[in-house]
Amino acid sequence: MRAGGRTLAVAGLALLMLSACGGGEPRLMNLRSATDGPDEFSILPPKALELPESLVDLPAPTPGGSNLTDPTPNEDAVAALGGRPGAGAAGDAGLMNHVGRYGRAAGIREQLAAEDLTFRSKNRGRPLERLFSLNVYFRAYKKQSLDQQAELDRWRRAGARNPSAPPEN
Repeated sequence: MRAGGRTLAVAGLALLMLSACGGGEPRLMNLRSATDGPDEFSILPPKALELPESLVDLPAPTPGGSNLTDPTPNEDAVAALGGRPGAGAAGDAGLMNHVGRYGRAAGIREQLAAEDLTFRSKNRGRPLERLFSLNVYFRAYKKQSLDQQAELDRWRRAGARNPSAPPEN
């Protein structure tokens, strides 16, 4: 290879490496799908069928409308926490007062988002990891992760019953 060809190859390699160090929002998880297939996380199992006390109470069928067996995870969570399903976060003052009984910080979501962006910017991985889109998420957040087995042991020593346990590696 001639000197001009080597110079061009080195310049191309340097350009490729610099493009891997590019700006933008740091991404620690590099998950991509080559297809527009279904999202398996959007599939929710239906509620169990029940016969109402009176068939007159059944809503009229509406094309494209909701069904009594349609899953409503958000409303179910609100009901489990003692709120009124369908009232919304702003409309259910009792629930909001209960979950904020120990205090709440205004703007906590924005603050956490900004802190996480700073953290991800510092822990983006090495240049070759970025170049090959390697997943550095678990290594970056390892110091913040919970030791499941130690936590399980702590709760068992405290006398708490555990109907299930995380699998051991």
